[in-house]
Amino acid sequence: MKKTNFNYCRIISGLCCFVLFLTAVRDCSLFAAETPARFSPQNSRLGINLAGPADWNTEHPFVDVFRLSRKWISQKKGMQWGKGPGLVRDENGWIKSLEPDCWAETPILTGGYAPVGDYVCLYDGEGEIEFGANSKIVSRSPGRIVVNINPVKNGTFLRVIKTNPNNYIKNIRVIMPGFEATYKTNPFNPEFLKRWKNFNTIRFMDWMLTNGSEQKSWKDRPTTNYCNYTEYGVPIEVMADLCNRLGADAWFCIPHLADDDYIQQFAILVKKLLKPELKVYIEYSNEVWNSGFKQNHYAQQKAKELQIPPLERPWEGAGKFYAKRSVEIFKIWEEALKKQLVRVIAWQAASGEYWTDKIVLSYNDAYKNCDALAIAPYFTMNVSPKGKLNADTVSGWTVEQVLEYARTNSIPEAVGWMKTQKKVADKYGLRLICYEAGQHFVGVGGAENNEALTKLLISANNHPKMGELYKIYLDSWREISGDLMCIFSSVGTYSKWGSWGLLENAMQTSSPKYDAVIKWMYENPRR
Repeated sequence: MKKTNFNYCRIISGLCCFVLFLTAVRDCSLFAAETPARFSPQNSRLGINLAGPADWNTEHPFVDVFRLSRKWISQKKGMQWGKGPGLVRDENGWIKSLEPDCWAETPILTGGYAPVGDYVCLYDGEGEIEFGANSKIVSRSPGRIVVNINPVKNGTFLRVIKTNPNNYIKNIRVIMPGFEATYKTNPFNPEFLKRWKNFNTIRFMDWMLTNGSEQKSWKDRPTTNYCNYTEYGVPIEVMADLCNRLGADAWFCIPHLADDDYIQQFAILVKKLLKPELKVYIEYSNEVWNSGFKQNHYAQQKAKELQIPPLERPWEGAGKFYAKRSVEIFKIWEEALKKQLVRVIAWQAASGEYWTDKIVLSYNDAYKNCDALAIAPYFTMNVSPKGKLNADTVSGWTVEQVLEYARTNSIPEAVGWMKTQKKVADKYGLRLICYEAGQHFVGVGGAENNEALTKLLISANNHPKMGELYKIYLDSWREISGDLMCIFSSVGTYSKWGSWGLLENAMQTSSPKYDAVIKWMYENPRR
């Protein structure tokens, strides 16, 4: 009898387990549509702004780390650092010759957080290359050096000590450990690709060094043969390649000085390189409304030259010139790839209806020639030395007080901007999208030098409740617009200048902001 009862219990227990298994399978199948395995960029409402190319970059998007080396620095024995004679460089930035007792050097990996190990330095030509601190040569042969680098100690220097003027050193590559065999076919760090694989759109504003760009003609553009990506930006070829690999739409910011031929050649090259199913967002420069950028002053000057009224308010003329030039650029792009094109007019979220409606979109009926109004509705906490939200007061707050202020003041303010600009976008039948978005906690006007304030704002960004704020913020956007929102930004070290990155470095895989954004993206797909 006991054995029978035991077997009976085993049967019942087994059935219960089976039911639980089926339930789990059912639940997993329901959730599967929101997991990376079945998710694609087309399902996503979110885009990402990539951190700019610099030797202190902590994202490390390229396996050839020399791509983010700094402009060559001239040195001479016995002279002050960086005060060597002018360097003779070729059209791609390589050093053609060196004067006696001189050398050229460039810092690499100064942001740290790159792999520790044996890097392979490859080069063409004849000469001698050395490495600085935190490195040790393992082996050397013509055109190939194996060097052990420990980048967590803020990188090293690559130095060209000697070069043969008749066959000077060029085409330098410094390949991360393990990628010598594959860097030609895949220049991107696999972890970088994995990190952003399901984001809908990649905005290349910082990759293109848009703010204050001096590029005017097509010959000024960065090419894949140039020695680095930090002087002129990342080439179009590389940006298109990244979007093709990720299946993400591309968002390009056209330099404010670019002439019509530059724009036309840009469009033709993108049509040639980018997969036809991917969209191309085109924006004239970046934040032309922002007086802190050269492009704003340029627009004001052009408005004066063109006698765009009101002449007594040149800042309004800048907005109208921006609309005018945007439409001119859109028309050039339409000739190349109209079906893929998303024509973006971007303006300040906090400017209200007057600016976006009466000054920008309605000027010469610009709205008829664009597809989207883009804003950057950050939830802000800009702390200045004086005023209601001043550094002395805020630096004495707790982290919880900072986050509560953001919940009760900053986010409602941002939501108000969203609603106002959605009304304008709807009036003209445009999409409302975000060119940048996220938290905006930073000291300004000198308050950035308050160390206690900086520490507090960084702590707030790392606090678990920051993830909760991002969910509230993103939910609000979904209810008001639900269209594309490009988060600012991808990866970057937190400092007195702001805590912009979702992550701080390439070795970090989790943070309150990053986790909240990824979770929200998968739980709120486009239908």
